[in-house]
Order: sequence, then structure tokens, then C-alpha cells
Amino acid sequence: MDFSFTEEQRLMAETARKIAKDFPPDYWYEKEEKGEFGEEFWRAISDAGFLGILIPEEYGGVGLGVTELMLVIQELCENGCGMAGNWYICLTEVFGANPIVRYGTEEQKEKYLPGIAKGELEFCMALTEPNAGTNTFRTETFAKKEGNGYRINGTKMFISGADRAKGMLLIARTTKANEAPKKTHGITLFLVDLPNEAVKVSPIPKHGINYSKTCEVVIEDLWVPESAVLGEVDKGWYALLDVLDPERLVFTIASTAIGKLAIKYAVDYGNQRKVFADPISSYQALQHPIAEAYSSLVSAELLAYKAGWLFDHGGNYREIGAVANMAKAVAVENATKAVYWAMQTLGGYGYAKEYHVERWWREINLVRLAPVTQQMALNYIAQHVLGMPRSYR
Repeated sequence: MDFSFTEEQRLMAETARKIAKDFPPDYWYEKEEKGEFGEEFWRAISDAGFLGILIPEEYGGVGLGVTELMLVIQELCENGCGMAGNWYICLTEVFGANPIVRYGTEEQKEKYLPGIAKGELEFCMALTEPNAGTNTFRTETFAKKEGNGYRINGTKMFISGADRAKGMLLIARTTKANEAPKKTHGITLFLVDLPNEAVKVSPIPKHGINYSKTCEVVIEDLWVPESAVLGEVDKGWYALLDVLDPERLVFTIASTAIGKLAIKYAVDYGNQRKVFADPISSYQALQHPIAEAYSSLVSAELLAYKAGWLFDHGGNYREIGAVANMAKAVAVENATKAVYWAMQTLGGYGYAKEYHVERWWREINLVRLAPVTQQMALNYIAQHVLGMPRSYR
């Protein structure tokens, strides 16, 4: 059992730390307040090759795995970028490059992967729906066979990056749920080029992460050729798991990193802040919850890397899912505690936008809801790890 990183991984981590120093919390404060995309940051991570980590070298990438992707994201988030260090990379590499590498035809790989690796082609994933949410099997967006292609109609919600993306991973039914021989049958993945007049994109005002738009996407009579199908028709569920597991892992590692970033701010502030005779960081009322949260974050981090290793080495769905859900549940719960106690340490300044902690509070609370809720992660652990009865229908 080897917990050390390779020299190549260490160099990637060092590069990510250097980039993060060029885009400190003040940069993200400005982008958040103005609702602007971080173009300069996007160019920096593109130039560093971070958008091609999962892409084979023959298509312009570096041909590595989810473990390296997590490592880069952790360093970016923890060293000042907060959730932005994960957000931009996940939307394009996890939702775009990753499934195309795994399931794409040669033509699809040649069409999309070089542009993704160069940072010229942003991606998004259209999965969540108003009436489906966590239960993907209730997807209503339908792709009807029509000639040598498909006619697609439906509505997707909370689709981040759809306003800028040139490519979209679209999840639709090709067999209706009540006609499918089993619940996992009938889901198909499509690659859709954007913008398209049949795809209406409307940004949704939201609580945080406003350096990226999250949108409602209405699809009306969109026609795509058969060549737009990614993987096999009606058998897209397991391909989709290969997108959802890495998504869960990058958000988990981002959560641990945001928690540790907030703790660093709290410790630095608490060490110099005196209300009475001693620095407030000497008070056990602050020390104990911060130390407890930090310890749990480091533990979740190790568990997340185990899941990343399993994914990269062909682990089975159940094993990856179990480890990923446990890591996510622990990471998010304790990252929330970390940011909460950072805000308590800073007092009134913790509530002031210019001190950044309140932004991280808004960011970390998203991960309580997505990519899967804390409750659904615990449901998975209870059922598939502990053998308890399924608690929902």
C-alpha cells in the first residue's frame, strides 16, 4: 500500500499551486460580484494542460487519470480558488472529455478531444430535469428515432455552463420507462453541438458560484444524426455512471480543499486577533471544532483518493460507489463545519464579503445538494455497504 505521489504528480500539484497564487480569493471575489467568467483563469489552466488530463496524448492531452485530476483540483481549490478550482475543469473535462474518451467513436474523439485539451471547446452536461432530479430513471426528455437520426424534446434544469458551452452531453430516453424491460434500459447519451436554435438556454439567478452561469435548457424538436449517439442506444446508464462517479469525486476533493482553505484563513486570523489578553486561537472553544473538522477532512481526502485509484484501475461500480459516497458524506459534512467555524472565528468579518469566508460558505452548501444530496449518499451507504433495506421507492 503506497500513499506517495509520483514525481509527475508532484510536479502537476506544484504547477496547480503556482496557478492558484495568480488567482487569489480577491480575484474570485471580483468575478463573483460581477457575475463574470474567469477568462484569465481559464487560459491559465488550459495552457497548463489541465483540461487534457484525461485525454490521451494522440488527441493533445496528457493521458492520465482521475487521481491526477483530483490532485490538480485539490491544489487549485485549497490555495485560494475555492470552488472555481473545480468548477470549470469538471464541466468540460468530466462531462465532456471523460465520456468521449471512454465511449466515443474515433470520429467523435477527433472532433471534440483536441479542442477540449486546448481549452477551445467548453462542455456541459444536460441531465437534471424538473420532475426527475436525483432519480435519473424518471428522465422525460425523449429522443424519437426519425430517419437516420433522432428528434429530441424535453427540459433540463440546473445545467451549468450551458450559456458558453460548444458541446453538451445530453441524457435522454430512447425507450419509455413503462416500455423498458428493466429500469436501467432505455437511456441514451448524445453529443450535441451548441449553440443550436432548437436549444433554448436561460440562466437561473442563484445563491453563489456566479462566476459561472447555471441554466434552464429547453429542447424543442432538436434533430441530431445517429453519429451523435455516445456509446450504445438504450444502454447509456452504465456509461453515465462513469461520468457521475468522477463528478462525485472531484466535488468531494474540492470540498475537503475548501474546508482546509477556510481553516487556514481562520487560523491566520485567530493567531493575530486579540480580544482580551491572548489570541483568540488559543481558546479551546475554537480550537476543538476546527481541529476536529480538519482531521475529518484529511480522512475524507484519503478515502476520496482511494476511490480515484479504484476508478483508474478498473474497480467495480459497487466498490467505487461505496467509497465515493462515504468520502462525499464525510467531506461535505466536515467542510461545512470548517467553514462555519472559520466564520465564527472571524466574527463580523466572517460575514463581510471582502473576507471571502461567506463566499466559501455559499459554495460549500451547494455540495450538500449536488452532485448528490447528503441524504442520498447516506442512503447508498446504508443499503449497499451495510445491507439495510432500501428506504425509498
